Formats: sequence, C-alpha cells, structure tokens
Amino acid sequence: MAANFVTRGEIMLTEREDQFYIGGQWQESGDVNRLPVVNPASERVVGHIAAGGAHHVALAVAAARNAFPAFSQTTVAERLGLLGRMHSLLKERAETFAEALAIEMGAAISFARASQVPFASEHIRVQMETLEKYRFVTIDGRTATAKEAIGVCALITPWNWPLYQITAKVAPAIAAGCTVVLKPSELSPYSALLFAQLMHDAGVPAGVFNLVNGTGERVGAALASHPEVDMISITGSTRAGVLVAQAAAPTVKRVVQELGGKSPNILLDDADFSQAISKGVLAGMRNVGQSCSAPTRMLVPTHRLGEVEELASATARAIRVGAPLDPATDMGPIANLPQFERIQTMIQAGIDDGAKLLCGGLGRPAGIERGFFTQPTIFSEVKSDMRIAREEIFGPVLSIMPYKNEEEAIAIANDTVYGLGAHVQSSDPERARRVALRIRAGQVHINYPAWDGAAAFGGYKRSGNGREYGVYGLEEYLETKSILGY
Repeated sequence: MAANFVTRGEIMLTEREDQFYIGGQWQESGDVNRLPVVNPASERVVGHIAAGGAHHVALAVAAARNAFPAFSQTTVAERLGLLGRMHSLLKERAETFAEALAIEMGAAISFARASQVPFASEHIRVQMETLEKYRFVTIDGRTATAKEAIGVCALITPWNWPLYQITAKVAPAIAAGCTVVLKPSELSPYSALLFAQLMHDAGVPAGVFNLVNGTGERVGAALASHPEVDMISITGSTRAGVLVAQAAAPTVKRVVQELGGKSPNILLDDADFSQAISKGVLAGMRNVGQSCSAPTRMLVPTHRLGEVEELASATARAIRVGAPLDPATDMGPIANLPQFERIQTMIQAGIDDGAKLLCGGLGRPAGIERGFFTQPTIFSEVKSDMRIAREEIFGPVLSIMPYKNEEEAIAIANDTVYGLGAHVQSSDPERARRVALRIRAGQVHINYPAWDGAAAFGGYKRSGNGREYGVYGLEEYLETKSILGY
C-alpha cells in the first residue's frame, strides 16, 4: 500500500493518478485531460488526476452490469465478509487517509483523525450490524414481500466529507448486493483513489466496485443519463442535485439526493446558555463550516441577545486557524478557491445588508498570507430576509437571529427552502421534543447528542429526497417485490 501512496510534506505521490478502477483492475485512462489537485493551505498544485468521460463511464457501467447477476445472489455471510475486510483495512490505514484529507481538502489533521476517518469507518460497521439483522423476505399469510438489490448504482460524492460520504453510499450498496460506479469530487480525489485500492485489497469481486474520476458535467452527467444505471445517489449542492434528477428522468431511475441546508439551532429560554452557545458555535463551524447540516442559524431570545453575543464571540475568537498538518490547529483552510471566494462574497453581503458583525470578517486571519483561510465570523441581529440567513454559505459564518417567543422561533426555523438538519436546546425534555416535532427537517438534534451512524439522514424540501445511514440507507438500494400465493 505504501508504494501506491506517500506524502512528502504537502506533495502527494500516487501511481494511480492517471488510472481508473474498472472491472477489478486499475486501467490507464488514455489520452484525456488532467485536472489539477490544489492544496488549499498553500494554493499549490500538488498533483493531477485523469478527467474521465462518457467512454470511461460506459466501460465502468458495463463492468458493473456484468457483475450484478452473480453479486446480487451472494449470501449475507459473503457480503458481511467483504464489509468486514473493508472495515479492517480502513482502520488499519486510518492515518494514511487522514493525511490525504488534510492535504487534498485542508481538514485539520486532528479533525480528520477524530471525525472524518472514524465516522467513515463507522458507516461500514453499522451496515454490517444492519445486514446481520435485516430480513430480506417477510411473509404475511400467503403473501411474501421480498427486498432485492436494485441493480447498478452510480454514486456521486462531495469534496467536503470525501471518505465519509463514500462509505455512507458504498457500504449499504454492497450490503444490499448492488454493484457500483463511484464518481468522487475532482476537488478532493485522493482519498477516493485510496479507497479504490482498499476495495481491491479487500477482495471485492471484479466489476462490483468501479471508480471513474472527472467532473460532474462529464462523468456525473453520463452516469445520470446512462440507461444501464438503475439508481443514482448524489451528495452535493441543490443545483447539482437538480441537474442529476433532470438527466436521470428519461430513464426513470431512482434518484437519492442529499443536498444543501440552512439548519437552525433554537436555544429556548430555559437552555443552559453557558454550554449551549459555545457548543452551538463549534457545531456550526465544524469542518470549517463545510457541512450541509451545519447549524449556521442560531435562534435566541431577544432579551438575552447581549449575553449570547459575548459568549459566541469569545468561542469563535478562541478557534485556532492554521496549517492542517499541525496537531494544534482547530480549523484549516476552506477546501478550494471557488468556495473561499463564495464565503468572502457572503460575508460582504452580511455587512451590506446591515447585520451586526461581532467577530471575523473579510480576508484571511491575521498573520496568514497564503492559502484559502478565512476568519471564523459571527453576525448578530440577522433578519430572515438577509442573504446570510437564506443562502447556504458553507463556511465558518454564523448568523445569530433573535426571536420574541417560542412560536416565532419555530416560524423562523422553518422559514427556509431547506430542511436537512436542526438543533433544539432546552432543559425541559418534553418541551424540546415538542419543538423538535414541529421543525420541518429530516434530522433534529436535542441538546447536542452524540453522532449516531444508524439514524436516518436526509432532507425535506430542497435538501433532497431519500435517506442515508443504517437500515434507512440500506433500503434505498433495494427494490420491493410482492409474491402472492407464496
């Protein structure tokens, strides 16, 4: 494995850069364009990957289609064995993956080690646990209901949680008996190449797992429109999700989308503000704010606004922004230049719209002259009609929004085209549950609970369709067949 991937400072070296994984082997990409991979901490090009096209997609889909009849009929024990080998190898190679994430997308190495890689590993373990218990055939009287693998699945994953989203899709697809073609983000592709090698070393049957690098415009579009792809699962922006759904419509394939968000964090007046504020700021800025479910709208009682502002500002100012490979760093750079520029534009919009800037602001943090680093930024007195309250920023920018009473807090929380995640803080469990049930979002957290890899994850409204994780994720990769007279 070490021969396939090494790091030298910020430089990444892998013999797989110009290759795709198709039909059980690494294949040369041929005469194609090569896309640069930029280290966001230094702004330097640290490598290149091959940009695939429709031809490569056709080869990968054909390999997956050929492998499907046999793999869909494998036993649960056989699929558990494969998942177990995947899980063991990921844990064994955790540090290599963490270093790749730090270099390709700027994740702080401490965060990559504590969250990005372990949570990715947990997706595989949860699917093993789910598969062991799942009943693929149930009988009611003379009618049987069978759950069967849907077929060839195209998986499109994002740059912000690269490995985490790969395992969130590949693990349930494998558990279901599906074959897959993976298109990772071209902006953070190295962790995907490492994962393809992991799949090979785990003994995945030829054609069951395939990888084609490239852009969404070429590889993603070709996968979405391909008539031999039975399902497509995409994690990305709402705009990208719409394009995929449109391309998939003529072939009536299943489309599962986990898209954008603008998640609220309601602090009810009986919450422990000394804890809830700091935890809320850190939750909103986790992964440099590059999480679709990040609680970036903090809703607080108007009469406690001053207290909130003081606590929130102190928390944000204590965040250590710096080099991703430095263990003391809390927050690395934004993952790429377009996103960095987007965040700067939105900070300026907050200023122009009259929001109160508490800390942070435009430009890099003091003392940092290079890299896509941005300041942890908090606005207060934010109103629902401001751009920073309505649009997904995808960076460490928090909007504090005052409310008069509980009813208004719920109304503000639901005043968004998105509905992916939400948070509620209260010392009264019954009150918190009552409010949580009224929020139009796919996942609601009460008092900052531990992450649960078996909890359904997905969105209402423009945050997407379908669910991931646990049994809910597994069932997205299954068709339902009724057999009467069984």
